[in-house]
Amino acid sequence: MTSDAYTLGNATILGIESSCDETSAAILQNGDLRSVVVSSQFFHDKFGGVVPELASRAHVRSMMPIVREAFSRAGISSNDLTAVAITYAPGLMGSLLVGLNFAKGLSLGLNIPLIAVHHIEAHIFSALLESEKPSLPFIALIVSGGHTLLLCVRDVGSYEFLGETLDDAAGEAFDKVGKMLGLEYPAGPQIDAMSKEGNPEFVKFPRALLGESNYDFSFSGIKTSVLYWLKKQSDVTVEMRRDIAASFQRAMVDVLVSKAVQAAKAHSVRDIVCAGGVSANSELRERFKNECTRHGMRFFVPRPLFSTDNAAMIAMLGALKLERGHIADLSLTAMPRVPLAERPIVE
Repeated sequence: MTSDAYTLGNATILGIESSCDETSAAILQNGDLRSVVVSSQFFHDKFGGVVPELASRAHVRSMMPIVREAFSRAGISSNDLTAVAITYAPGLMGSLLVGLNFAKGLSLGLNIPLIAVHHIEAHIFSALLESEKPSLPFIALIVSGGHTLLLCVRDVGSYEFLGETLDDAAGEAFDKVGKMLGLEYPAGPQIDAMSKEGNPEFVKFPRALLGESNYDFSFSGIKTSVLYWLKKQSDVTVEMRRDIAASFQRAMVDVLVSKAVQAAKAHSVRDIVCAGGVSANSELRERFKNECTRHGMRFFVPRPLFSTDNAAMIAMLGALKLERGHIADLSLTAMPRVPLAERPIVE
């Protein structure tokens, strides 16, 4: 199938995302993104991670102003909506409930359809927010703080699961190694910046499962290797920290890119999509572009705004699901840990 398979129809969709520590709303009208607003909760930095109770309370304060701003930027009102799409899973329970209950209120009050969106599934199709779109089927690599997943996408709702992390997610590994290097949370962007000034060949960290025939990932070994290397040093200079960051990042990128390209070859698929927060990593993007060009493939990655948690991707998948008649009812519940393969929602 070609990219023409992504039929969106004439609809105005409000997307709402509140699965973790970003409150976001977006308007997609007739397939065009009219607005997207994201409010990030930076106060979690001092705790070294997201505090669920504080996150949910911040969502309560931010939800109405963020949705109103999305309407204002799009130049429409709630009466113009065709449907509301909401993230119901996975994520922090309290955070999910804030967004879900708000969306249910809109659905009931405006008498418009409620569309249930799985956060990871939205990442899969986030590349459709860009002008150039992948053709079906394509290989999707989802890399974030909580997920590392490789799958073959045949259509909306039709996926062949190829591999996943057996321990730490890619973004989790970046954050934990960043903490070892004395970096603040989240550490991914800082490691990326440090790596530009470091030597990626300084230490040859392990590339777990790289030579295996499966598509699973394991990042606990590289994290432990960094820890042991640092413990052996009597003094770690600024230059050494940059070199370790670069060496760690190179090992992570080697595994992620190699597994995805290997899967594309094995499944005779030309297009590869990389999405999720870690896809914003500059070395990962560059390596993917180079490897795909070398193998006659095409690489698609959403811009950084659409790589992290955002409502634009929720609205996009909502439009695709609405066109296919996938409508949820008000019995929809928040599900913090439900995998993409197990989506017990009413449609």
